[in-house]
Amino acid sequence: MDERYDVRCCKIRIKFIMSQIIKLSDNAASRIKHIMSNAQKDAIGVRISVKSGGCAGMSYVMEYSKEINPNDEVVEEKGVRVFIDSAAVLYLLGTEMDYKKEDFSSSFVFNN
Repeated sequence: MDERYDVRCCKIRIKFIMSQIIKLSDNAASRIKHIMSNAQKDAIGVRISVKSGGCAGMSYVMEYSKEINPNDEVVEEKGVRVFIDSAAVLYLLGTEMDYKKEDFSSSFVFNN
């Protein structure tokens, strides 16, 4: 007779690996360092949030952060600190932040 196992009695261990909400490219980290070098002394990093607008209905907002909000997610990578507003987490999950400089424009780009 075949052996049967009652799976209701088994303990299954699941290992959750928390990855960063957002990854920074070298260009993005370098630009943030440059921006922070010109910032006021009380700025501790940059904050990313979202607001209504843009083609997809949402647009990203970057500003200096002078304090850590209790609900912020903090990403420290490549020597910079990025604070992510709790409302922006779902929009940025798994995103890479890059900085593109072209002939007549430059901007941060969020690649999903």
